[in-house]
Amino acid sequence: MAHDTAHHESNTARIWKVFIILSVITIVEVILGIIKPTFMIETTVISMKLLNWIFIILTVWKAYYITWAFMHMEGETKGLRRSVVWTGIFLICYLIFILLTEGDYVYEVFKAGHKSWDF
Repeated sequence: MAHDTAHHESNTARIWKVFIILSVITIVEVILGIIKPTFMIETTVISMKLLNWIFIILTVWKAYYITWAFMHMEGETKGLRRSVVWTGIFLICYLIFILLTEGDYVYEVFKAGHKSWDF
């Protein structure tokens, strides 16, 4: 009676690759947060500093990569990958849009003097 022995591959190299990629992105975020380059703070893109946009983009990319690696999305069907990842990306982008729009409006109302800063 022959036994089927499944060959088990080690994922050590893949784990280290994911660790290194996520670590590099996090280190870049931390360095940018500490240094705060002047040109990134003074440059405004769509009513927000360029540095903030870089933080948002890197954070969304890390979230996508974490979903891809730790939820094993690379091995799933295209439809499932799209429904999980695109929904999350869409909701994050929508939340950012709403926060920026409403936050800018509230700031402009308080700045114009219609309301006081009493909170």
